Amino acid sequence: MRILLNVLLGTSLVALAAPTGATQSKIQPAIPSADDAPIAYMLDVTSGQVLFSREADRRFMPASITKVMTTFLAFEWMEEGRLFPEQVFTVRPETFQKWHRVGSTMFLPRDARVTVDELVHGVTTVSANDGAVVLAEGAAGSVEDWIAAMNAKAAQIGMRNSHFYTPNGWMDEGRTFTTARDLGTLAEAMLTRHPSKYKHFVGVEGLEYNGITQRNHDPISGVVPGADGIKTGFTNQAGFGFLGSAQRNGRRLVMVVAASPRARQRNDAARAFIEWGFAAFDTKRVFHADAVIAKARVQGAGVPAVNLSARGPVKIDVPRGTNPAITMAVRYEGPLQAPIAKGEEVAQLVVSIAGMPEHRVPLVAETDVLEATLLQRLLNGLTGWMR
Repeated sequence: MRILLNVLLGTSLVALAAPTGATQSKIQPAIPSADDAPIAYMLDVTSGQVLFSREADRRFMPASITKVMTTFLAFEWMEEGRLFPEQVFTVRPETFQKWHRVGSTMFLPRDARVTVDELVHGVTTVSANDGAVVLAEGAAGSVEDWIAAMNAKAAQIGMRNSHFYTPNGWMDEGRTFTTARDLGTLAEAMLTRHPSKYKHFVGVEGLEYNGITQRNHDPISGVVPGADGIKTGFTNQAGFGFLGSAQRNGRRLVMVVAASPRARQRNDAARAFIEWGFAAFDTKRVFHADAVIAKARVQGAGVPAVNLSARGPVKIDVPRGTNPAITMAVRYEGPLQAPIAKGEEVAQLVVSIAGMPEHRVPLVAETDVLEATLLQRLLNGLTGWMR
């Protein structure tokens, strides 16, 4: 069903972003050209809106950006009590033989005993190929079982066009692939489910391990105000890519640039792109938290309808300094069927803003809706017959 909302937008919206001012860095905000970043995507995690999309569903080889999936799975297993930061794994002889000094590493010694905390820091900070494999083997028992868990978790969070064949993104003849949209989904899940782990492990300036100090090659952290990662990637086949994020003035942005021909083009594109995301939009609040946005009809219940609300305040981004045409509608497959649990997602608020991608906000039931009793069914039937 589709319910149009009568909401006066424009002057009635409450602006949340600061007025347009000087850019917080010397980087010129800009959408990257298709030459510099053939694939480009930006998501405002705070509002849930896609701010820019170019080739967002084009599959590509993520190279070391694969390690973000390994990191996220480690976070999930820590949360579930299946993995602990202080847990110690031993580097297997065959793992050392295969991955010692292969690509980016944290220089794990032969037969080293290393903690999960050290391994995850190695993966996130210096893109440790050896660290990702040791983590996979220690946590899951084998690389194969870890990869199976990576793919299961990717499917669970809605990464519909991704598949992983390695824990570290090493070249595998294209059997590992993803899309910019899926990477945005992955980053959003990591940020919203595990903010404290993200802060601890991601965006660290450097790593000192085994007497060797290495720096993080993230192109935006320390350069763009509020930036804190997330992961670069490169192979000759994949080109240069980056999944990055920054938080500023209450807004959290996630961006992807991929298939860049050179590292400098990727880095410059990423910096200008994230600045554009902060500079080009005003954020406005449409509904406060817990506001009743609409009602949905319910069948087979003791009540005819249930109130719908979002899980938090509904905010939207609009091009800065403009007052674009905005329409909103509530859509659901209806009538809904009882029983319905409080907080269950049953509908979507579809926001259409001129010149921007369509934005959908999940809506949930405000209360439990029980199945109708026999008496209520008789009364409902009588009421329907008399209408």
